[in-house]
Amino acid sequence: MYWIAIAIGIIFVSWGAIFPEHLLSTMMTIRNGILDQFGWFYQLAVTFMLIISFVLAFSKYGKVKLGKEGDEPEYSTPTWFAMLFSAGMGITLLFYGLSEPVTHYANPPVGDAQTIASAKQGLEISYLHYGLHAWVIYAIVALVLAYFKFKQDQPGLMSATLIPLFGNRMKGVAGYVVDIIAVFATIFGVAISLGVGAKQINSGLNYLWNVPNNFSVQLVIMLVTAVLFIYSAATGLSKGIKYLSNTNLILTVILFITFLFLGPTQFVLETFSTTLGNYLTDFVRMGMRFTPFQEESNQWVKDWTIFYWAWWISWTPFVSTFIARVSKGRTLREFIVAVVIAPALVCTLWFGVFGGTGIYFDFFQGLDVAGQTLESSLFFVFDQLPFSGLLSFIAIILIMTFFITSGDSATFVLAMQTSRGSLNPPFFVKLSWGVILTAIAIILMWAGGLDGLQAAAIISGFPLTIILLLMIVSLLKSLRKDVT
Repeated sequence: MYWIAIAIGIIFVSWGAIFPEHLLSTMMTIRNGILDQFGWFYQLAVTFMLIISFVLAFSKYGKVKLGKEGDEPEYSTPTWFAMLFSAGMGITLLFYGLSEPVTHYANPPVGDAQTIASAKQGLEISYLHYGLHAWVIYAIVALVLAYFKFKQDQPGLMSATLIPLFGNRMKGVAGYVVDIIAVFATIFGVAISLGVGAKQINSGLNYLWNVPNNFSVQLVIMLVTAVLFIYSAATGLSKGIKYLSNTNLILTVILFITFLFLGPTQFVLETFSTTLGNYLTDFVRMGMRFTPFQEESNQWVKDWTIFYWAWWISWTPFVSTFIARVSKGRTLREFIVAVVIAPALVCTLWFGVFGGTGIYFDFFQGLDVAGQTLESSLFFVFDQLPFSGLLSFIAIILIMTFFITSGDSATFVLAMQTSRGSLNPPFFVKLSWGVILTAIAIILMWAGGLDGLQAAAIISGFPLTIILLLMIVSLLKSLRKDVT
């Protein structure tokens, strides 16, 4: 399993290094075909995950413990939450937290741009992309993995969760195929975060110290942080990853509170209240939305919402395996509430505050927030607030620590996936996957920038979605058998 996956990774890196244009054109062709023909499949699959997770949590199965009868949680609740949140979102909160609502406000899928209606729409769409739908994808897959790992003593592999459906075939070639798909979905999903993290760190350094904003600098950033996250992964969960996750949580709270009270606090909180209410009353319809009679608007849904579902799905082998690994001893109901509702609320509040502030300065102050790039808009708004230099510095540090926690968590999980589900994989395996992960992120950034990274996530997410649905069916079959 390890050597096959490493060989495929080396072949992919070589393809991108020698024929970058061919790699990009091939990936974009496949991406466009998936979006055009199977966008509906992503919408229905994610909606099904949302429904089934809450049915499980609030049924008789909610009391099932993810472990043996006497097992207790390995980590305190605050540390557990910090670890799953750092792995599950991280860099994207800083990159898209302000820029995405402003982008939808300036280019809404429906209606006129830069109006009151488009401002509300921009926030509500962002809540959709980072709220209940996003976190339920992680939660339901992590639940399946944790149940089979800690309740039935199966290896922490996706293939092992399908044994109730396919029997011993999952211990042979079919199982290898499932796990290799999971490995490369992990790599491509995390590569996006590493790419956007490098771009935003570079943008922040450019704002603070006029460091050139180009691929060469971003390459150096990725290489330096790669050394740090490989070292963190090598120290294990109880040291590097645990301490960095707690640091992330502290810095995130400091930045959030400071930003909230230095900005237009009353406007932001009132806007958050009304847009959150709209989202909660309409999130099911929004999550299944298509506009087949309006081609341009329908393409917007594919480029944004369907991309996000594919991206979150591509992260599931990594994030869900990591969440499962640190969730031993939790009940099913406790797990769903903590992994879905709590992070979704935090994410919507984050987008409401940061996105609302960006919209305020553009709409009321006449500043061209919407005209900034995705990676620079946050620092542009910082410039309008007191202590802008300090805020920018904290944001850069936070992006770097999120960068490291995403990388070290992914490296750790990739090593688990290719070490027969070992909870303590060898250092050499972690090192090699750290190198491959960084190399693929660099190749995709060099060949196609964010477009190349997004295409990779959509391509890898499609077969993985089928696997995830089968995993849910397998869980339901096992729960009916084990719980009377």
